[in-house]
Amino acid sequence: MTHVVVVGAGQAGASVVAKLRAEGFTGAITLIGAEKVPPYQRPPLSKAYLLGDMAQERLYLRPAEFYADQDIALRLGTRVVAIDPAAKTVTLTGDETLGYDQLVLTTGAHPRTLPAAIGGMLDGVYAMRDLADADALAPELVADRQVLIVGGGYIGLEAAAVAAKRGLRVTLVEMADRILQRVAAPQTSDYFRALHQSHGVTIREGVGLDRLLGDTRVTGARLTDGTELAVDFAIVGAGITPATILADSAGLHVDNGITTDGHGRTSDPHIWAAGDCASCLFHGTRIRLESVGNAIDQAEAVALNIMGRDLPYQPKPWFWSDQYDCKLQIAGLNAGYTDVHVRKGEAPGVQSHWYYRGSDLLAVDAMNDPRNYMIGKRLIEAGRSPAPALITDPATDMKALLTA
Repeated sequence: MTHVVVVGAGQAGASVVAKLRAEGFTGAITLIGAEKVPPYQRPPLSKAYLLGDMAQERLYLRPAEFYADQDIALRLGTRVVAIDPAAKTVTLTGDETLGYDQLVLTTGAHPRTLPAAIGGMLDGVYAMRDLADADALAPELVADRQVLIVGGGYIGLEAAAVAAKRGLRVTLVEMADRILQRVAAPQTSDYFRALHQSHGVTIREGVGLDRLLGDTRVTGARLTDGTELAVDFAIVGAGITPATILADSAGLHVDNGITTDGHGRTSDPHIWAAGDCASCLFHGTRIRLESVGNAIDQAEAVALNIMGRDLPYQPKPWFWSDQYDCKLQIAGLNAGYTDVHVRKGEAPGVQSHWYYRGSDLLAVDAMNDPRNYMIGKRLIEAGRSPAPALITDPATDMKALLTA
């Protein structure tokens, strides 16, 4: 009987095992997770859960009994410490070994942390990646306390929004010239800078963190321009790195994530990878997509291919971020864009930013504009590129662009 072992009980891992059973796979399945709770949603951790608007049980992707009902062996609180591709075994904590016929790595990613030399190990310094992080951070969110957010990407901005909504005094520092510089156009940076400033957040761009101050617990911060701030606690939102240690030590090919082919298979024919830890091909370029949508789609494609379907995986990049009363939805990848065209909505705060490379539409950032997000997503997936003048013209019937 075929045994599929899945390492990593997050969104991708849960999607693999559920898809296998839904498609009629009758072999043994083992899902191994380092955390002690069933697979859960991560995006609400830094939003609804941290604000106290969502109970822990509502985070769970499926009820805990689902796994037993589907004859899936769920090994929680367990780490895989080594893979032996030749023997087709994994070694667990406690020196237990487990054999596999097919192995799926859905190990996710780790948050980037601050070096200990600049105060990264002080008490009161938090990352925001998993349930334990959210639970540790929650008691700090008391009105009128001073929090420092390090990093002006989406992780940092979402943390700043939660803290501001809870009544804290928030300072965010971003070493680059502008927030979101790595992932978005200046127009999108301008939009979110203004949004945060309207909620009282102090944003310092072009200024980095020199070091955090304090003996055992953080009490302050010195910035690279010499400014010193009093700080009650700090949140590091400096991005994530793929969790590839197991793959590296097993001799698998790694290139900004575990390298996978067009079907989700790694350099070992019996090992697959999906989610934040995996890199895949998109229009001939190797990329890694950090999104829930990709984790689900790629994982389900792997499950089907384990069952012999031989289906190529076609990434469909889409992302979202919730900040205050703004929902940002992103379709496509903006890498290599040359121009950005702005379409204003009728209501305040409603707009979309359309990224073009020459005459080719690459991506759309839509702020509180779900209709134009969906139109942009469908245009990009269909390879259609309306003239930019049509995008910016308020009189354009956007839906008609799908059939023009």
